[in-house]
Amino acid sequence: MPVSPRRIACLSTEAVEVLYRLGAQDRVVGISGYSVHPPEARTEKPKISGFSSMKLERILAVMPDLVIGFSDLQKPLLAECDAAGLPTLWFDQRDIAGIHAMVRRLAALVQKEAQGEAICAGLVTQELRLAEAAAALPRRPRVFFEEWDEPLICGIGWVSEIIQLCGGHDVFADRARAGFAKQRIVSHEEVLAREPQLILGSWCGKKFVPEKVLARPGFAALGANLTEIKSADILAPGLAALERGAPQVLAAIQSTVLQ
Repeated sequence: MPVSPRRIACLSTEAVEVLYRLGAQDRVVGISGYSVHPPEARTEKPKISGFSSMKLERILAVMPDLVIGFSDLQKPLLAECDAAGLPTLWFDQRDIAGIHAMVRRLAALVQKEAQGEAICAGLVTQELRLAEAAAALPRRPRVFFEEWDEPLICGIGWVSEIIQLCGGHDVFADRARAGFAKQRIVSHEEVLAREPQLILGSWCGKKFVPEKVLARPGFAALGANLTEIKSADILAPGLAALERGAPQVLAAIQSTVLQ
């Protein structure tokens, strides 16, 4: 891996946002088609991959000296890049601490350590604000985070931590550390048994439909509040999850408790 890469191809969205925030956007030569933050990246940078698929020739066309990927789903993509002689860097952050570590690693990579520490300090301040607001709540509502609807998939590690940080009780916190989505599949009956008072829907790229949730047997009888959290704002383990997704979670929890 180069000591200070100048041409970075990002297969996942969170690395793009961090590199832009660090002031290293000039080093980003390609992004995933799923990248949303920051919005200017979508107009400034060529789209070279999906999230779990790519065409190697598109990667090679931007002549990267480093390809960055995330999660087990992108390991095969990075392996293909490795085989083509491209240096790669793989991240697998699954919690808030991992997000901070990812920021620092990228900052060191582009020799912007001071900026990285400033970003992390801002994240800590944000987390303290959320915790302070949560501490003022009269109770902690039971929350079911629905990452996907068919089958039902509950929230992953950083999402569960955000729920707890914002004053909620994640009813499937015991599943949140599972490494694969298939390990977080839950049944309708399991959800009903845990009696959530708030259902947060974030259907991984498609619009959340509350009416579909209420049509499931027994779900309307829960009387739970239903709120959409934009998947682009919380399902990528980076700055967006803490700066955009977490405030939406807090607002939904406050509304549930104070209604």
